[in-house]
Amino acid sequence: MHPWLRIHLERRAAALAAGVLLTFVVSGLNLVGPVLSGSLVDRVVVGGDKSLLWPILGAMAGAILVKSLIRYGYQMLFERASQATIRACREELFAKLQRMDFGYFDRTKTGDVMAHMTGDIDAVRHMIAWVAYQTCENGSVLLASLAALFLVNWKLTLAMFAATPLLAFFTLGLSREVKPTFAAIREQFSRLNSVVQENIAGNRVVRAFSREDYEIEKFQAENDAYRDRNVESARVWAKYIPAIEFTSGLLPVILILVGGWMIIRGSLSLGQLVTFNGLVWAIAQPLRMAGWLVNDMQRFSAAADRLDKLYSLRSAVEEGDRKLAPARVRGRVEFRDVSFSYGDERVLEGLSFVAEPGQTIGIIGPTGSGKSSVGRLLCRYYDRDSGDILLDGIDVRDWDLDALRSSVGVTMQDIFLFSDTIEGNIAFGAPETGLDEVLRASELANAHEFVRELPEGYDTIIGERGVGLSGGQRQRVALARLLLVSPPVMILDDTTSAVDVETEERIQDSIRALRGERTLIVIAHRVSTIMHADTILVIKDGRAVERGSHEELVALGGYYAEVFRHQTRSEGPAGEAGRG
Repeated sequence: MHPWLRIHLERRAAALAAGVLLTFVVSGLNLVGPVLSGSLVDRVVVGGDKSLLWPILGAMAGAILVKSLIRYGYQMLFERASQATIRACREELFAKLQRMDFGYFDRTKTGDVMAHMTGDIDAVRHMIAWVAYQTCENGSVLLASLAALFLVNWKLTLAMFAATPLLAFFTLGLSREVKPTFAAIREQFSRLNSVVQENIAGNRVVRAFSREDYEIEKFQAENDAYRDRNVESARVWAKYIPAIEFTSGLLPVILILVGGWMIIRGSLSLGQLVTFNGLVWAIAQPLRMAGWLVNDMQRFSAAADRLDKLYSLRSAVEEGDRKLAPARVRGRVEFRDVSFSYGDERVLEGLSFVAEPGQTIGIIGPTGSGKSSVGRLLCRYYDRDSGDILLDGIDVRDWDLDALRSSVGVTMQDIFLFSDTIEGNIAFGAPETGLDEVLRASELANAHEFVRELPEGYDTIIGERGVGLSGGQRQRVALARLLLVSPPVMILDDTTSAVDVETEERIQDSIRALRGERTLIVIAHRVSTIMHADTILVIKDGRAVERGSHEELVALGGYYAEVFRHQTRSEGPAGEAGRG
């Protein structure tokens, strides 16, 4: 059994055991009707003892009532156990996803994760809530009926076993062939989910480039493939299920032929034949259900195998044994000969720098040079390949992760805002803060002016990922979110790229006001964003090729000076007027 499932089932062992016990009781009650029917024929119809008519009928009606009540009871026990199990599984898997490193999400499609959290989890629920009790009920009914039939007439019972080998052959064939088809269905379902998710997230890009028809065709291709996988699975069980149904349907034929012959010979009474006829359902139904139950079990097995992989995941970024969480963080950052790769692509090569507490470090360089990796490594969203990264002289791998990330705040290039109010988004990192602190952070980020002009002000609910706000407005809300928390080390990654020059200057004034209080690492494409930094690093191809103050780098005449001259020319009066 899958370890994670065994743990959950053990937690609900009492309820499940009670449910199984009740299925056994129902199995026994299923014998009452056929046995009493046979007795009614032999003792009342044939024997003429009419005094037994109503007691027998009353006992049969009572057994039906008690059986119905008990069946309702154990169905609810199994359903409650299944719902409690999948609730706990979802919480565990969601918590695991929260702790996974960025690399996992870089290589995993959202559709795969959603398929795990929906379809695969639901297969577990179906297994516990329906397949489990159906297996117990049908299995126990079959065994109890066989025992009763042997007691009535063992020769006729053995004759009815003639169809069993054929039934076993078909059931095993179904079990063997159907599982791979369910694995293929789950995989294709993930692909279909990914296409839908990507299209919804990127619907504006699709419309901007008039690619609706292409996206429809792409979806149709994946949807057709999903249909084909289901049809392939249906072909398997359509091949075996009718054979299983036919084989189990032979039982009444065998009963009539052999039973009639035995009555003629006097070795079987009419009442015993009626009992057999009543119990043949109790044999045929479980045999008929066997194919469907095997089908559902294999569906569950394919889903559980996928969940096994998710449960067995381990984050590439794991906390060490020390888990240090200093009470006071000064904010000294040091990179010593740090190298880092995304897969086979080298991003940083031997990077070294020191940011003393209260200093501002500016980082600039071409797109893809590795600038943003500095913040991601310092926060341990990824782990470096080699070298040392220290915060207050302590290796970041020795820090408690929550303490580290509470001490180092980041605004990222890819800004994410939740479908919530403006206030809720700004206060996301410190939900206990009041509106006054939110307003102050908003003013520092130069967001207050546009927020108060919104229909509901700070209570305005923005769309998913900040839809409804401009790029510059999203950047300012994200910056306010960071400034509200105001950690000892702040990493501003291209924070003002989408705002106009005047707004950037006001934001830079607010950021410069933090100098001396916070260690700032400012990553930018604009020289104007970092020109006042204490030290500026120029990173190209993962290496720091230039470093110094603004004046020193301009005098050096290298990459930085060239970018500065180019941006100074392009940001003249006309350039400034064109920014929005």
